[in-house]
Amino acid sequence: MNIGSKIYVAGHRGMVGSAIIRRLKIDGYNNIINKTSAELDLRRQSEVEEFFEYEKPEYVFLAAAKVGGIVANNIYPAEFIYDNLMIETNIIHSAYKFEVKKLLFLGSSCIYPRRAEQPIKEEYLLGGYLEKTNEAYAIAKISGLKMCEYYNKQYGTDFISVMPTNLYGPNDNYDLQTSHVLPALIRKFYEAKFNKSKYVEIWGSGTPKREFLHVDDLTDACLFLMQNYSGSETVNIGVGNDISINELALLISDVVGFTGKIAYDRTKPDGTPRKLLDVSKLNNLGWKASIDLRTGIKMTYKDYISNLYV
Repeated sequence: MNIGSKIYVAGHRGMVGSAIIRRLKIDGYNNIINKTSAELDLRRQSEVEEFFEYEKPEYVFLAAAKVGGIVANNIYPAEFIYDNLMIETNIIHSAYKFEVKKLLFLGSSCIYPRRAEQPIKEEYLLGGYLEKTNEAYAIAKISGLKMCEYYNKQYGTDFISVMPTNLYGPNDNYDLQTSHVLPALIRKFYEAKFNKSKYVEIWGSGTPKREFLHVDDLTDACLFLMQNYSGSETVNIGVGNDISINELALLISDVVGFTGKIAYDRTKPDGTPRKLLDVSKLNNLGWKASIDLRTGIKMTYKDYISNLYV
């Protein structure tokens, strides 16, 4: 991939896609193409194929997806499986059909088995039952990973898959009904501070542990792999350490400056007990994360209050 290569970033308005474009521009890439959902419905095969035939991208970052936290996954499972299956199927097949040189598909660490041994190695995929609260999304994403693997095997394509851990950063989703835990907590603590509330209520027990990666680190890893890795084996992308939801809440509370109490609603689901990725494969390839969690949360909170996302 060189400066003049024609690069398509699917999902350019999302947190990951916008971060990839931001980084590509910083690095001097000047032939980036993207389309809004109003211009191109990625769930429609005919539209996607017409787009690829006309634009003929050389490299593709497949960051487009329907994503959300426990609430959204519980309420909209049909949308999560349908939208994600259609998006990835149409793009991956069109990338093959119109001879894209290389494609990077973004999976998600939440598609590993619920009771996977920790830290989670790439080969643990499909080694046990999925977490019920996001099963529809997980099945769709697993299909995308396998599609890349099988197209490489049958057609000789160069489609790689990465498995990011929980992400956060600029342009995140802060809607309390559809967001993930970290941006939801930023909003909750900000609003509690602003409204002078005495406490913040959090779903579950606070005991589950999660790993968090700043989206700028993810982008750096994706560009590194696009230039330095080929193969059908998925590559985990993470920081190599995790934190409990309770510890995360205390950290965000401190960064925001909220001085009230934290209350846990134990009638609500916790989700997967722990989810820490084994990142030794990526580290051995020559890449490590560089943004520590406190620094990343400070950066993200600054972005949040600058834009006041809802």
